[in-house]
Amino acid sequence: MTLLDAVQANLLSPAVLFFALGVFAAVVRSDLRFPEPLYAGLTIYLLVAIGFKGGVALAEAGLARVWLPALAAMALGALIPFWTYPVLRRVGRLAAVDAAAIAAHYGSVSAVTFIAATNYLQAVGQPYESYASAFLAVMESPAILVGVVLGRLASPRAAGVAPSPGGDASLRAVVHEALCGRSVLLLVGSLVVGVLCGPAGMAKVEPFFVTPFQGVLALFLLEMGLVAGRRLGDLRKVGAFLLAFGMLVPLVNGALGVWVGQATGLGLGGATLLGVLAASASYIAAPAAIRVSLPDANPTLYLTASLAITFPFNLTLGIPYCHALARWLYA
Repeated sequence: MTLLDAVQANLLSPAVLFFALGVFAAVVRSDLRFPEPLYAGLTIYLLVAIGFKGGVALAEAGLARVWLPALAAMALGALIPFWTYPVLRRVGRLAAVDAAAIAAHYGSVSAVTFIAATNYLQAVGQPYESYASAFLAVMESPAILVGVVLGRLASPRAAGVAPSPGGDASLRAVVHEALCGRSVLLLVGSLVVGVLCGPAGMAKVEPFFVTPFQGVLALFLLEMGLVAGRRLGDLRKVGAFLLAFGMLVPLVNGALGVWVGQATGLGLGGATLLGVLAASASYIAAPAAIRVSLPDANPTLYLTASLAITFPFNLTLGIPYCHALARWLYA
């Protein structure tokens, strides 16, 4: 399959088409709206299903096969802000607090992009390590913590932090949010449950966590399309630099992720997934933590970059790109 065929197959997948439908609905100003409880319920379902299935696969694979690529994935997520931050500061000329906030989003990961990548690999017949969702769980938080530290070291006043007990309390709050926020807690917690239950536990809940999964994902991406479509107008505010940043950085990070995957012994499919995770940007865990820790950071910048630029880019082109790169590297 050529890269063009892979892109076409990805664009015609239900997940991507429902996302496009949501964007269209927002552009034409449809009155389509998802109730907040429904959106929260879809999010919880997807995170628990991903974590639980990954935990079951982890129990089957054994820790000996997983610890090295998982540790490398965690280190990769933590290191990405260290190179994206200076690019945002020096090339983009963004304020320190905004550069740190965006860097944190790009070091963290997108669960939905990961799901779309697994769907893509299944569609093209590419096997992958079923325990790869463990990488998703360990990459959520490190970059958020690094981004917050960068923002506070560079601009403590802008971050609203002074060397006082109140500042210490605020730092504890962001660490708590990064490690115990909804998405991280559900991913890691359900991963542990999956490890403890194993395949026998999966057999009991498979009709709920496996069969409806694609339908729930389609609904979630319809909502994500609505949200992204409403932010298309913000592209005029973020400028050409952030538009280019949101599309070029996933290419670089994706290549790094694929290379790290190969270096740590993953197969072609697993390296593709690690590349996709490295290329993705968080829009669930990171915004919640950044809102607490860097309140002066401009949400228009980091949400538009991650959700309105990088997420659609990865959903359509980034995933086939990582797979093509992995195929070339493994060949």
